[in-house]
Order: sequence, then structure tokens, then C-alpha cells
Amino acid sequence: MKSAAKVAIASFAALALAGTLAGCGTGSGGDSGKLELRVATFPPGADQAAYDAFAVQEKQFEKLNPDIDVIGVEYEWKAPTFAAQLAGGSLPDVFTVPFTDTKTLLENGQLMDVTKEVEDLGYADKFNPIIIGEVQDDKGSIFGFPRQAYAMGLHYNRDLFTAAGLDPDQPPTTWEEVRADAKAIAEKTGKAGYATMTMGNTGGWQLTAQSISRGAEMQKDNGDGTYTSTLNNDGTKATLEYFHDLRWDDNSMGDNFLLDWGSINQEFAAGNLGMYTSGSDVYTALVRDFSMKPEQYGLTVIPTEGADAGVLGGGDIAVMSPKIDDAHKAAGVKWIDWYYMQKLLNKDAAQADAQALADSDQAVGTPVLPVLDKATYDQQQEWIKPYVNVPTDQMAGFFDGIFDQKPVGEFKGQTQPVYGLLDNVIQAVLTDENADVDALLTKADSDAQALLDGQ
Repeated sequence: MKSAAKVAIASFAALALAGTLAGCGTGSGGDSGKLELRVATFPPGADQAAYDAFAVQEKQFEKLNPDIDVIGVEYEWKAPTFAAQLAGGSLPDVFTVPFTDTKTLLENGQLMDVTKEVEDLGYADKFNPIIIGEVQDDKGSIFGFPRQAYAMGLHYNRDLFTAAGLDPDQPPTTWEEVRADAKAIAEKTGKAGYATMTMGNTGGWQLTAQSISRGAEMQKDNGDGTYTSTLNNDGTKATLEYFHDLRWDDNSMGDNFLLDWGSINQEFAAGNLGMYTSGSDVYTALVRDFSMKPEQYGLTVIPTEGADAGVLGGGDIAVMSPKIDDAHKAAGVKWIDWYYMQKLLNKDAAQADAQALADSDQAVGTPVLPVLDKATYDQQQEWIKPYVNVPTDQMAGFFDGIFDQKPVGEFKGQTQPVYGLLDNVIQAVLTDENADVDALLTKADSDAQALLDGQ
């Protein structure tokens, strides 16, 4: 899901591919004899500072590649409209798709194979194996460049912690501590101590995240292109019962139970809720798009329980349409390598990117899940250290704990439709005190298997 700062990295959540494209390139395009390369930039509504930063980077790339005219276009991902956009040729030449949709797209022949290009660039073996697996088929062919990833984190409002008599430098480390702190916030401040997403497939996304943190497996990959739903498991049941207790026993979840990625970020940034889970990269969106004050923000790792517990991760992939010609493919690979990858691999590129972002008041140093190996990530972090402008001390719980947690990818079969089924489950638990959790999970599991059998 989105989380990103786009994201995200919320989502981290299912986004939309806009057919309305706004050019921001500076070149003269076709009249100049240059190759026009249409690349995705930002979702509609991004602030001017983000575009100013992109304009600097665009000029840098075109100086190195004078035969290419980069045309930036507004872009968001939406699975239901993708096929029509692809068939109609209205996609950018380079765009991004979430991890959750990549397998389906490559299996449908809707993404360009870039195996040779990635290998020729020399860093195919540097990718985090869990992440590169999101964009490979069963033969090991590569259909895109993992460009950013996130792990699920627990976001908390430091001001509300202080107002409730809690120490914002000692965030909760277990789900029971989360519950206790949420109750304290609700009782002392009148605000929701804890909230969760429930709409637009994001409820299922977050229910899955917490289930995984309790050791659940939501779906079994049978290894032959088929999947078996396992939604009705102990970890998911425990999560739903936990939400029931926060909502009905503690009264610590407020009164808004119809939240998606955007609305929960808005509520959090406005100081109306104390804690929620989402992608670790959401800080940028909170500050840039929802006007949260940086000093209010806190981030720690999501609590985990049991030997099989993990932390849900996600992110997106820079890809190209299989319909573009060889010249645009070559140009697209140059852009992806320069714009997305070299800042992770090369000191000069890392620092130039960080400086361009910092000069445009964009966040530098937002916590992510590395798409490359830890040694490469640590080196890149050292390179950009002088430019970091986010309150990393307020994110210490995440930075200190994330490499001790086991990353788990999202399940692959009918991901978004299954998340939609789980939206209904979480909404029922939060709006009906007597909701039958066992019955809800039994039905969701059956409905999910029907989706999987019919795919």
C-alpha cells in the first residue's frame, strides 16, 4: 500500500492513476529533435516546493543527457483504470506501481522486462531479496526497479502523550502498552487515543499489518499460481478482539470509524488522535500535505508478539509499459537509474539529491525500509547526514528497532479485493458491540477463497 510519502510509504493505500496529465518539463519536446520522455512526478495536489525540487533534478538529468527531454506529468495509481490507460497509451513512459499489484501486472504481460538492463547496471545482487522478489516472475526475470519501501510503524502525537502524562520519549513497545496509553490519552485529553483505517481497502491493509505482528499468515501461496485464504486465524481474531476492547471497553478510539489513508493522516496532523499504524515513510505527507508541526511527531516500531511475528512492508516499483519502443525504453532506464537508484548507490548523486530536496524544503531522512542491502543503506545514510532535516531523535524507536524485526511482504492473491472484504469486518467490529468475530472471519475467509478460485 502506499505509504510515501505518496504514499505513502501511507501507505503507505490503494491510489489512483490520473488520466489528467500536467506537463512540467522545460524542454521544447518534439520540435527540438530530442526524445521526449514522459515520467511520473507527483500526485495531483502536491505543493509547489515539490515541483521546484523536481525542476532542479530535471535540469541536472538533461544536462547529462542532452538528447532527452524529460516531461514530468502528474500521476497516481489506480488498479481499476490501469488496463484502460495501458490500452489507450495514456500512461507515462516511466511510472510507479505498488508492490501489491506488481505480480499481477507482470503475469498479465503489462510491464516491461528489464532483466538485462538491471544486470548491466551492476546492482542486481544488491537488492534486499524480499523486495526484489516483489518484481520477479517464477523464472527470476525482473520487471521493474524497486525504488522505495517502507515498514509498518506506530505513529504517535508527542503533544497528546505529554498532555496525558505520558513520556513521549518512551513510546509503547507492546500492544497492551498501546492500549493503556490510548486509554490515558482519551481520558485526559478527550481525543481518540488510538484509531485505525477502515475504508478504501486500507482497513484490510492495517488489519493485515496487525495480524502479521501477532504471527498470522493471511494467505498461503501454493507455489503453482494458486493461493489458499487463511484469514480465519488466531492472529487476526486476536487483533479484532483487541480493537473491540479499545472501542467498547475503553472508549479510546473516538467516534469516527470511517477513515482511509488521507483522512486518518488529516486527523492525526490536526491533533485529534494519539496513535495509529501506517507506513514508516508517512512523515513527509503529514508535514507537507497535512501541515503537521514536526515537533508533534513521534514514530516507533509496530509491536510484535510471538516467534512468528513480523512487520508488514510495502512500497512501489519504477516500471515501464511494454508498449514503448526501444529508444524510450533505453531513455527510461537512464532516468530510473539516475533519478531513483543512483542516490542510493553513489555519494555524489545521494548528496545532490539530498541538497535539492533540502533547498526546496522537502524532507530528507524520512525512515524507510531499505530496498538495497543494509551495508549499502548505512553508507547512503552517512552520505546524506549533513542534509537530514527531519527530527530523527523523535523517530529513535523506529530507527533502533526496525532491523530487529522480520519484514513480511503483502500477500499476492487478489490483494486489494481481499483488503476490501476485511474493511467490512473491521467496520462491523467498531460499529456493533455484539459483532460475532468468528462469524465475520468465517465469511470473509470463504469470500476471499471464492475470489482466489475465480482469478
